Amino acid sequence: MENQSGAAIDRRRKLIIAGIMAGLFLLLGLLLVVMIYALQAKSGPMGDFHAPTAYVYEELEAANGMKLHVLQTSPSNITLASIQNNVALSPHYGINGGFFYEKALLSIAVVDGMPVNGALEAYGAGEENAKYARGTLVWDGVSGKLSVQVVREASELKVMDPARFWAQGGISMGIGQDQNWLTQIGTEQAPLPDANRLRSAAVYDLNGKLYLIVSSTKGTLQEFRDAIIEKVGDGRLEDGIFLDGDGSSQLRSAEKVLTGDNRPVVQMMALVK
Repeated sequence: MENQSGAAIDRRRKLIIAGIMAGLFLLLGLLLVVMIYALQAKSGPMGDFHAPTAYVYEELEAANGMKLHVLQTSPSNITLASIQNNVALSPHYGINGGFFYEKALLSIAVVDGMPVNGALEAYGAGEENAKYARGTLVWDGVSGKLSVQVVREASELKVMDPARFWAQGGISMGIGQDQNWLTQIGTEQAPLPDANRLRSAAVYDLNGKLYLIVSSTKGTLQEFRDAIIEKVGDGRLEDGIFLDGDGSSQLRSAEKVLTGDNRPVVQMMALVK
């Protein structure tokens, strides 16, 4: 009886020890995953990341409580990139771009005449604002000027050289058109304009400076637009577009990382240097 009892105790001890060891291995595995995620968040999933410096970061709070995170740069310092990842895990500094569904772009995203998310004429590559003509921010590399053009297809864009420009689709912000902008966002079918959501935008001023903006507080398009007009560009904003929002509102810079709801996005506006 004593031998049997001792054997049972030994088995229990072995099971307890085995359980402890399994728990330790599991804990070590989880720590490894966390470390890998942290390294990716810091340096991106690709080895070619370099930290751009040709920008100015600002964190601003408007009278209505909207908190804005702003990357100011020149439009020549911007490219559009397909990332299929959260902006915080991309190899770039910048903010999220236009609308998408799964891995397909539903907004124009074209650089030097080529869509950024696939081959020419491929679905979701970035050659069209799906379903609707929508506000598209265009930088003309020859004239050096920004404009907002309301188009359905990238082929409709007016630029001086079709091989030297970028175009980012979104929704017209209508800065300077306070009587008409609400009608225009209705025409362009802006998603959930009256809901409290995180918001993103790209705007420019009369001097040609570009501002990439993501909010860290939720609000309507009206509240977001009011906050931008109040706090960004010293009263000299010319125009801009709303970008995808809610969980897609994401930003990465040396000073700040905003992950939205941690979802992957298809495309972003990225700083070059």
